[in-house]
Amino acid sequence: MKISNNKILITGGASGIGLGLTERFVKEKNMVIICGRRESLLREISNKFPTVVTRRCDLSVAKEREDLYKWVSEQHADLNVLINNAGIQQWMSVSDGNFFQRAKDEIAINIEAPVHLTSLFTKLKSLETIINVTSGLSFAPLAKVPVYSATKAFFHSFTLSLRHVLKSKNIEVIELIPPALNTDLGGKGLHDQAPPVKAFIDAVFEQLQQGKMELTFGFSETMIQAGPEELRKAFARMNPAK
Repeated sequence: MKISNNKILITGGASGIGLGLTERFVKEKNMVIICGRRESLLREISNKFPTVVTRRCDLSVAKEREDLYKWVSEQHADLNVLINNAGIQQWMSVSDGNFFQRAKDEIAINIEAPVHLTSLFTKLKSLETIINVTSGLSFAPLAKVPVYSATKAFFHSFTLSLRHVLKSKNIEVIELIPPALNTDLGGKGLHDQAPPVKAFIDAVFEQLQQGKMELTFGFSETMIQAGPEELRKAFARMNPAK
């Protein structure tokens, strides 16, 4: 994809990786629209980046996803890039009393929302690029986040199929595959020792400029190149026996 002069929608664009993408795409002279659930964060972004258009949207609700698409199709019909970034991560065990409800919440945000948005936004004649944010855990899961890891494995598989299917519509599908980064994903403090978002974003944009379709960094670069035996070893390292 071209780096500048796009109109881009970034879901979950007010925090974490989404915020990193928002800041960099604004810097690269793109028109950026972000959506999220927290009004306070959206206001912070509006104050910091006056050119960014914000919209509150709970992506776990199908009607709000449909309203988001309707608003974009009417107010920003020239949108040409969709970035499915929004996601949640639940640290939990299947034995927890609220496990199933929390699992459903993850599935709604991490699977149902991007699949639904993809089906809606591919109706836009202007759409040229979809970027799906998966995870290094798509390849070797972390058992402490069992449903999150599984949702990202689903999204990785879906992205591969989507890339093949949308070739005929001249829509490119790029997979953004982050490792653990220093964000609040899963809870404050859990990833404080992980690499900074900026280093990841810088590496990603360099790969975008090279025309790569799978954007990786650190652990995710290792995972995408790993064979079955290497993946088994990675799983064992990440999930030591008690």
